[in-house]
Amino acid sequence: MLSILIPIYNYNVYPLVLELHKQCLETNIDFEILCQDDASGSLLNIENQKINLLSNCSFIALTENLAHRENRNSLAQKAKYDYFLFIDGDSNMISQNYIANYISNVTGFDVVYGGRLHPEKCPSDNQKLRWKYGKFIEDKTTENRKKTPFKSLLFNNTLIKKECFNKVKFDSYIIKYGHDDTQLSFALNLLNIKVNHIENPIEHGDIDTNSVYLRKTKSAVENLIYLYNQGKLDQNFSKFIALLVLLNKLKITYLVSKFYLLFEKPIVKQLEGKNPNLFVFNFFRIGYLCVLEANKTKN
Repeated sequence: MLSILIPIYNYNVYPLVLELHKQCLETNIDFEILCQDDASGSLLNIENQKINLLSNCSFIALTENLAHRENRNSLAQKAKYDYFLFIDGDSNMISQNYIANYISNVTGFDVVYGGRLHPEKCPSDNQKLRWKYGKFIEDKTTENRKKTPFKSLLFNNTLIKKECFNKVKFDSYIIKYGHDDTQLSFALNLLNIKVNHIENPIEHGDIDTNSVYLRKTKSAVENLIYLYNQGKLDQNFSKFIALLVLLNKLKITYLVSKFYLLFEKPIVKQLEGKNPNLFVFNFFRIGYLCVLEANKTKN
């Protein structure tokens, strides 16, 4: 029936697995919970080893780093059941009926996404950028997600048929952070599979600091333009790529890149501060995208 796949990096997932294990037993389904730490060498793995004492559960600490996408692919390759449920290791359980909600909504669909939430209050000012983006951009209602079912897929908290996942998989050629959801969702979109969006969220627990998230954002922008240039994404699937195509047509990409570079320091200072602005964050991403495009044209 269900293989729950949890990629980990330097995080204690034992409490999450304990709750998932309890719910799977209560729903009386065939299941396994596979957890794999991606060679973090973390002392938290002492706690994670306790997962191996639970029935139908396993924890492995890799000695060589695979990177996040290939860690997910590796877990999927080891899984034995017909449905995969991907959950990131830094997730917090919200509902006591989480597993039952998925089981009751899977019939007739290839993919079911339950959504994601961020804490009501930001943990600290130093984490406000990632929290704001998650809270006000990523945390969509079920109704809003259904309007763009493929573009709204995030593969933390997604249930997918094994045969469906094996047709696409995560692109292991991309090592950097970012847009693995975009790549896989676009590939699924081309298959014209059936997607169901339900109200069954988990909470994003480990929120990046402002500076770390800006660094990851640059990496994500690099991945985005790579996917587009490699034909693994089209402009209709990404608003930022669509905007880049428009700027290229207007022949102002270079101008935007120069404007961004001129103001990059104050932009970064604002975003790393106590009250980062999401409009400024959007320009940060657009500007850096234009810098990459301008450099490509120059070369």
